Amino acid sequence: MKLAGKVAVVTGAASGMGKAIAELYATEGAKVVVSDLNLDGANETVVAIKSAGGEALAIKTNVASLEDINTLIDTTVETYGQVDILVNNAGIMDGMEPAADITDERWDLVFEVNTKSVMRTTRKVIPFFQKQGSGVIVNIASAGGLFGARAGGTYTASKHAVVGFTKNTAFMYADENIRTNAIAPGGVATNIGSSMTNINPFGAGRQQLGMAINPRMGTAAEIAKVALFLGSDDSSFVNGQIIAADSGWSAY
Repeated sequence: MKLAGKVAVVTGAASGMGKAIAELYATEGAKVVVSDLNLDGANETVVAIKSAGGEALAIKTNVASLEDINTLIDTTVETYGQVDILVNNAGIMDGMEPAADITDERWDLVFEVNTKSVMRTTRKVIPFFQKQGSGVIVNIASAGGLFGARAGGTYTASKHAVVGFTKNTAFMYADENIRTNAIAPGGVATNIGSSMTNINPFGAGRQQLGMAINPRMGTAAEIAKVALFLGSDDSSFVNGQIIAADSGWSAY
């Protein structure tokens, strides 16, 4: 088992990529803390993990809340005595708004969930990693964090920030056996679209030009396999990288 003896925290793990990552990590031996705002969904993930013989714990977390993030990590360490892997997966979309139509409210919400939460969870786990002498962070960025024609301006900016923060964190702690990488998924069949409201017709139309060159949609299970590689010792020499998992979308 690639993650035997490890404790992993996965945010946004009630569904989609987070759920797939949590379940695969558990299959590979990790004790998994399933974090999500949707506690019922998180508990369903825990049931699935335990039914397959794994170990998991559900914690209701609003990643836009500093108190919830602190509780998430503190409870993990109190329960399992350690935290080895952090997967920052929780995220929401914007409404495809271009710059002229972005509201402060939308900008603030998307950045709270997609970007500020990544900083806060990272800030919280780093001291535990330093004390243990090791740790791994896997951030879920996006093809939208690499290019400009994959979403609206707010989501695009939030994921570009995650990419930059990933690289900076990797550099800062590279000599402390703490690795930080990110996955930039292409189009993946998940329910993140349900977070979209008041879709901007102009922005959505422009965004479709970028979608037109997408070779195919991916699956949550395919992204989970990349997250397993980055979370395990198989990637021990990989740090500060943004892995595009997109069937070649970024090659066009």
